[in-house]
Amino acid sequence: MGLRINEIAPDFTADTTAGEINFHEWIGDGWALLFSHPKDFTPVCTTELGTVAGLQGDFANRNCKIIGISVDGVSDHQRWKDDIASATGNPVDYPLIGDPGLDIVKAYDMLPADAGDTSQGRTAADNATARTVFIIGPDKRIKAQLTYPMTTGRNFNEILRLLDSIQLTAAEQVATPANWNQGEDVIIVPAVSDEAAAEKYPNGWEAPLPYLRYVKQP
Repeated sequence: MGLRINEIAPDFTADTTAGEINFHEWIGDGWALLFSHPKDFTPVCTTELGTVAGLQGDFANRNCKIIGISVDGVSDHQRWKDDIASATGNPVDYPLIGDPGLDIVKAYDMLPADAGDTSQGRTAADNATARTVFIIGPDKRIKAQLTYPMTTGRNFNEILRLLDSIQLTAAEQVATPANWNQGEDVIIVPAVSDEAAAEKYPNGWEAPLPYLRYVKQP
């Protein structure tokens, strides 16, 4: 059975390029972005890791740590980091998890249980499903997950937008409409009555439908 939104993210202890970590302890009381890669030294993933390294400050401003994972070992990750910095101009300072026994990618349902117990001899195509981004909250629950094909580079500006929405809607009784960006109008959730909304938003709201109430972002 696959992982679902609001389930506890599987905990693990693993070697990384920053040393051994316990995942839940490493997250602490903030947010985390866990994103996976089928294989080291692959072209699309190289651009992705470099792009995320360039956005590390943007994630830090949102109290969100970054961690990557590939089924290859940490020694391969260390060599790959040099290529990433050379190609993108961004050094990878966040941890990369080594998962040569496939334990973590299986726990996160990115590879089937019968995929074996070693990364040796596996190609990127064998690991193609290890292309998921997980956003994990301070409560260690999965707040969002997105899976991309190997040939499509992930849009991390969209993932920042998604994180903004998740953090806002966790703090306020609102939802965000299609194509929402930070600072734009939001939607009052149906669980909030008009009477309660009037107390919170004394300047009122726009309601093109009785159940669709737009209000300025709190």
